[in-house]
Amino acid sequence: MKFSDNFLWGGATAANQCEGAYLTDGKGLSLVDILPAKTEKRNEALFDPKQALATNYQYYPSHESIDFYHHFREDIKLFAEMGFKVYRMSISWPRIFPNGDDEQPNEQGLKFYDEVFAECRKYKIEPLVTINHFDTPLALFKKYNGWTDRRLIDLYLKYCEVLFKRYKGQVKYWLTFNEINMILHIPFLGGGLDVKSTEIPEQLKYQAAHHQLVASALATKLAHEVDDENQVGCMLVAGQTYPYTCNPKDVWAALNADREGYFFIDVQSRGYYPSYADKIFREKEVELEWAETDRRDLYENTVDFISFSYYSSRLTSADPNVMEKTAGNIFASLKNPYLKTSSWGWQTDGLGLRITMNQIYDRYQKPLFVVENGLGEKDLVTPEDEIHDQYRIDYLRENLRELGAAIEDGVECLGYTSWGCIDLVSAGSGEMSKRYGYIYVDRNDKGEGSLQRLKKDSFYWYQKVIATNGKYLLEEDD
Repeated sequence: MKFSDNFLWGGATAANQCEGAYLTDGKGLSLVDILPAKTEKRNEALFDPKQALATNYQYYPSHESIDFYHHFREDIKLFAEMGFKVYRMSISWPRIFPNGDDEQPNEQGLKFYDEVFAECRKYKIEPLVTINHFDTPLALFKKYNGWTDRRLIDLYLKYCEVLFKRYKGQVKYWLTFNEINMILHIPFLGGGLDVKSTEIPEQLKYQAAHHQLVASALATKLAHEVDDENQVGCMLVAGQTYPYTCNPKDVWAALNADREGYFFIDVQSRGYYPSYADKIFREKEVELEWAETDRRDLYENTVDFISFSYYSSRLTSADPNVMEKTAGNIFASLKNPYLKTSSWGWQTDGLGLRITMNQIYDRYQKPLFVVENGLGEKDLVTPEDEIHDQYRIDYLRENLRELGAAIEDGVECLGYTSWGCIDLVSAGSGEMSKRYGYIYVDRNDKGEGSLQRLKKDSFYWYQKVIATNGKYLLEEDD
């Protein structure tokens, strides 16, 4: 198990889950800024955004979050102490264009990221920037119903052009959309869509997805034109789907479940819709509207690498009588009796990461980047301000060993950024208690706490992994 000398070790966050300062220095509202805490039925708000807009909730977790906006120097210094080579972060679109369609960008927002990138350079940390991480301006949802409207392509490209030119020489690695396949499952966060009012929600979802795919291609083209050093990637929720049994019907069900996610990457990596797309559209009564240049733009501007989130594998069956399910990253799954389960019902499967990486690399033959992976658990702080999170170390060790094995299999992998390297607000549930970080933040699910940062045991463990370029994974005892 040998990681390359230039393997990019690091961690990942998202602006809408960590920055806070939701109206500071001219920022506009983001989609998450109208979503309440879990105790105020966040899930219902997530799938009924108009009702969420009409409701005054007691607590909005994103409004302050962990206040990275005012703590970024302290936090990046801690990342550097761990030895980060790369920091995956996102830029808040409404911090740059508060309404999404403003004539001029918000200079105060741009200066904030100037300072963030300067802090990264100070410690020789490479930024990996997601351009839109569930962070479409709320105003574009109100005015256009989000990405259902083709005009968002040009608004997104205007935003991209500002970023590429402003941060030329400061940022080399870009991701166009976070977990682009999630627009089918959480359409409001994924694309600023309200699909409740239509008889054929799939039509809106796939049309919006098409607009994002075209926007991604044109952004890739623009990034290369502005700076030929730029490397642009796509990003999907990944995790191999296993058949429940060797019954061919279960195998077919698993294949189709995986195709739903790969559908998007087929377009971004190969440059055209897959052969099975027509059947999907017929079955879902979808008729895409195409512009004359869409096919050419998609074909000529494929991504440089493929990034993905991986938390667990999934399990499916064609038999409706197989009922026992468990939670996952957006997707529910049948419960796999061979896997352990976290406190939130997410099953852990390190070998599944190796399988997933081989599957994606075999399919596309482009470099991979594991940009989300981690374990959300409740952490206990001792009277001595220590956090003994051996369960997180065990999860990460298992996954990283299998990542190394995938590299030995011949998979090209640029790097690894574990999710929530510092505790942050959960996108799905709005909780702080579902913690992923190496760094503990004193904040609870009600928004109470000092925001003090504390190093967990996993902080020192990951520090050793990076310092030895992965060799520590084999040296340590389980």
